[in-house]
Amino acid sequence: MILKPFLRENFIPLPVGFISTINKEGIKNIAPYSCLMPVLRPLDLICIASAKRRDTMDNIKEMNEFVVNMTGIDFAHKVVPTAKHTAPEVDEYDYANIEEKQSRVIKTPGIKGSYAWMECELFKIYEEPTYNLIMGKVVNLEADDKYLKKDGSLDVEKAKPLFNVGDSNGMNFCTVNEIGLHEPFGAMFPDGKDPLSKKYE
Repeated sequence: MILKPFLRENFIPLPVGFISTINKEGIKNIAPYSCLMPVLRPLDLICIASAKRRDTMDNIKEMNEFVVNMTGIDFAHKVVPTAKHTAPEVDEYDYANIEEKQSRVIKTPGIKGSYAWMECELFKIYEEPTYNLIMGKVVNLEADDKYLKKDGSLDVEKAKPLFNVGDSNGMNFCTVNEIGLHEPFGAMFPDGKDPLSKKYE
C-alpha cells in the first residue's frame, strides 16, 4: 500500500508528553505533545515540534521555561481536554482537573501523577514558516521511585508510558512492553567499550 507522505505518524508510535507552562500573570497552561525527543546521547537537550500559534509557544517565549511531564496510560483521557482551544486566561490545571507538582528549579509547575518530569530552560527556538522547533535544556530531571527498577531505569511494565499511533481519523492510544532483550551501548563499538560510559558514572 502506498500512502500519503504526511501520514508518517500512523507508523511511528509516539510518546505523549504533557508540556506545562505559565505566563507572566501566573496563568498555567498544559498541552499534549507527541513530536518530542531527546537530542542525542548524552546531551541534556530535548526538542519539541510545535505549531506556530499556541499558548504553550507564547508562554515559553515569554518565560523561557517549561516542564515536560511524562505520564502513563491513566492520563489518556486528559489529552483531549488539554488539547482543546481555551482562552489564554483559563487555568488548564483547573479546566482539566489536573493536580500541580511543584518544580525544584524553575517556577513552572509539573503535573502530579506523572512518572517523570523534565524541568527545562529554553535553549533555542528554530522558527520556520509553518512550525517551530523548541530546544530545551533539562535543568532538573526527576522520576517517581515507584516506577523505577533497582538500577534506576524506567520499569515500563509499571509506568505504562502513554503513546499514540495515528490513523486517518485520530489517535489510537497505546503503551510499550519490554521484550526481554538488553544490549549494552558498548556492543556497537569494535572494542566493546562505550566511549561515553564515564558520563553515566
